[in-house]
This record gives sequence, C-alpha cells and structure tokens, in this order.
Amino acid sequence: MIQSMTGYGKAVATYLGKKINVEVKSLNSKNLDLSTRIAIQYRDKEMEIRQRIAKALVRGKVDFSIWTETDAVTTATPINGALMEEYYRQLQDIAQKSGIPMPEDIMCSLLRMPDVMAKPEVETVDEEEWAAVVTAIDEALGKLVDFRRQEGAALEKKFTEKVDNIERLLGEIEPFEKQRVEKIRARIVESLKSIPEVEYDKNRLEQELIYYIEKLDISEEKQRLKNHLAYFRATMAETEENGQGKKLGFIAQEMGREINTTGSKSNQAEMQNIVVKMKDELEQIKEQVLNAL
Repeated sequence: MIQSMTGYGKAVATYLGKKINVEVKSLNSKNLDLSTRIAIQYRDKEMEIRQRIAKALVRGKVDFSIWTETDAVTTATPINGALMEEYYRQLQDIAQKSGIPMPEDIMCSLLRMPDVMAKPEVETVDEEEWAAVVTAIDEALGKLVDFRRQEGAALEKKFTEKVDNIERLLGEIEPFEKQRVEKIRARIVESLKSIPEVEYDKNRLEQELIYYIEKLDISEEKQRLKNHLAYFRATMAETEENGQGKKLGFIAQEMGREINTTGSKSNQAEMQNIVVKMKDELEQIKEQVLNAL
C-alpha cells in the first residue's frame, strides 16, 4: 500500500481545565525534515516528541506544533497586595517626614515597585498531564497517517492508469515494427536501383540488411520495459506501508531508459509518435512519485 507524504492531523486534549492543542502537517521531502513549535512547559520532552514523530512519519517535510489554552482568570499574573500596602505605608512616611508630596499616579508607581507583580511559578508537568499530551500527539499523528493513506490510494490509482497506458502503447508499436523492416529494405533497394551504374552483390546486401536491422531491433528494450512495468505494479502491491516511493522512482528511471532507447532505434514516424506518448505518461508518473512515501 502506497502512502503519500502529504498529510494533516490535529487533536485536542484537556487536563484540569487546560486545553492542549496538537497540529502536524507534512509535505514531500527526500528525508525527514522536521520543524517543531512546542509550548514552553513541554520543551524538556522535545527529544521524545521528535522520536515519536520520526517513528510514525519516516519521511517528509513535517511541521509540528503543540500549544495550550487556559482560562484568562487562571492565567492572570497575581498582584502581591500585602507588599503593595507596605510600599504605600513607607511612601506615606517618607512624604510626611520630607515634605515631598505623594505622586498623583500613586497606583501606577506602586505597581512598578519590585515584586508587586508576582512572578508566575514555572509550570511543572506531572505524569497524568504528560499522558494526556502523548495521547493527543499520537491521535494527531494517526490522523495524518490516515490522510496519507487516502492520498496514497489516489496516487496508486493514478500510477496504475499510467502504467496501463504505457503497456497499451507498447503493444501498438508491434505492427509498425514489422512494417519498418520491409520499409527499410525497400528504401535501400530503391536507392541502389536509382544508381544504375552501380553493381552490388545481393547476398552481401542481405547480410548487411540483417546486420543493420539487428542494430535497430527493439525486442530486448520491449521485454525489459515489460519487466519494469510488472515490477512497478508488484512494488505498489507490497503490504509494507512506507518506503515504496524511492523504489518506484528508481523503477520509473529504468522505464525511461528503455523508452528512450526504443525511440532512438525506432527510425519511423509512427513509432516515434507512440514513444512520445509513452514519455508523456511516464513523465506524469515521475511527477507524482515524488509525493509517494
């Protein structure tokens, strides 16, 4: 089964009023190209997160994000009221003793005093919360893999169509291939007849024709191309869910070699037209195989 490298998955988990969001996207890439945006409280788990992603996705340009949302009431920075009152009392004492008037914006001044705005404690992640995070990560990765499988099924359908087209076009070459031998023979003989003063040995001519026609023979190219088409189909049918993309790419390259050689040996307009059509079908395979995992 083929998987595409294109996919998207998102999952949400809740823990003690906290909403944990996980989002993962992927596109095609030769290797695993992973970028992450991880909420600060989970940064110490980044290596574990990366390992889970690499195990599930194998290849692709992957963007991973995890962030949290909490109630604004619980996230507001607390004000140290007792300390603020103490600062106010000290300012009043200083104002009375020195005769310096209290500032009109006394509240703003007090809020800027050291430690009035209490620093939020560093949030710790317990085992239960981390278990909820892992569940969300695995769910998002699972959705992305499902997406990849759906895209892979569409790719497989497209590949099958193109491979069938190449095989059909290969069969259309055969009638022209037989005609080509007779046309080559007739053209050479006619050329020789047009030069009456030239005498030639008919037996030697037959030998040279056989040699010339053997050089233009495409039987081996046709057989190898058929073998490549069969191997391409067999690779698509493998039960393994990843790794076929590179192999399919290599097979497509070999198919291209045989089609190109067939074109260079065709020496006939009708055959060359069919070869151009095969190249077009193969080019579409090469474009899409880049998306296969």
